[in-house]
This record gives sequence, C-alpha cells and structure tokens, in this order.
Amino acid sequence: MYKIGDSVVYPMHGAGVIEDIEQKEILGKKQSYYVIRMPIGDMKVMVPTDNAQGVGVRDVIGKKDAEKVMKAFRDAETDVIQNWNKRFRENMVKIKSGDVFEVAAVVKSLMLRDREKGLSTGERKMLSNAKQILISEIVVATGIDHESIEKKLYGMVDEELSQG
Repeated sequence: MYKIGDSVVYPMHGAGVIEDIEQKEILGKKQSYYVIRMPIGDMKVMVPTDNAQGVGVRDVIGKKDAEKVMKAFRDAETDVIQNWNKRFRENMVKIKSGDVFEVAAVVKSLMLRDREKGLSTGERKMLSNAKQILISEIVVATGIDHESIEKKLYGMVDEELSQG
C-alpha cells in the first residue's frame, strides 16, 4: 500500500507522486483511489488502490538505477524491423510492460529512426508518449529537469549517428 507523497510509475503515463488517497462512489460501489500527479503535462490519474499492482503501478527507480538506464540507453542495440506494423506492435508491448529499460530501448530506436528516415504519425505519437514515460521517471528519480534529460538523450543519439 502506497501513501501520500510516494513516487510511483503508472505504465503508459510515467512517473508521478501520490497526491491524495480518495474515497469515491462509482456505479454504486465505494472504492479507494490513489490520485497521482504526473509532473509532465500536469495530469492527474486516479487508480483504484486495490488494483494498483494489477495495472502495473510500481515504485520509481532509484538514482543509481536511473544512471543504469541512461547507460543502457547509450548501449542499446536498435531494432531493424522494416515492417512498421510489426515494429509498432513490438514497441507497444515493450512500453506496456512498464519496464523502464524496455521503454528506453523503444525511445532510442524511434529517436534514431526519426533522425534517419522520419516517423509515421503513429510512431511519432508513440515516441512522444514513450519519451514522456522515460523522462518522467528519470526526472523523479534524479531531480534533474526534463529539458536536460531530453537534451542528453538526443545528444547520445546524435553521437551514435555521427559515428555510424
């Protein structure tokens, strides 16, 4: 059970802080909800407390793990799946997993593809969402601002492309 002030990750939305735990009656059923404030996009998400684990809510990684994620991002091998439909489906599975390392691999792959060939509208939206998920967790874990982390990610992608 989480408490107010805890930092958590909600898959498909990213990291946030539990701002409140509210009782709500929906369709005649009273239930407790975590109210999670997401720092990026200033969004609030409500998750039933008894189903939080079932939907993949988890603790935010620590600072050391955030450093490991950045290293993994740099070292990640990118996919070469040419079929966009198959690539899209596989990337969506990785994002939905809630695993920050999988999300980092998707972000890098799509950033590289965007720089080299451009992205379809669907993949551009996926990149934006995956970047938000990844960056929000690193922001919460490290306290480093969003823009600095995004710049660092693009710097690593550009460095790889210039060596390629």
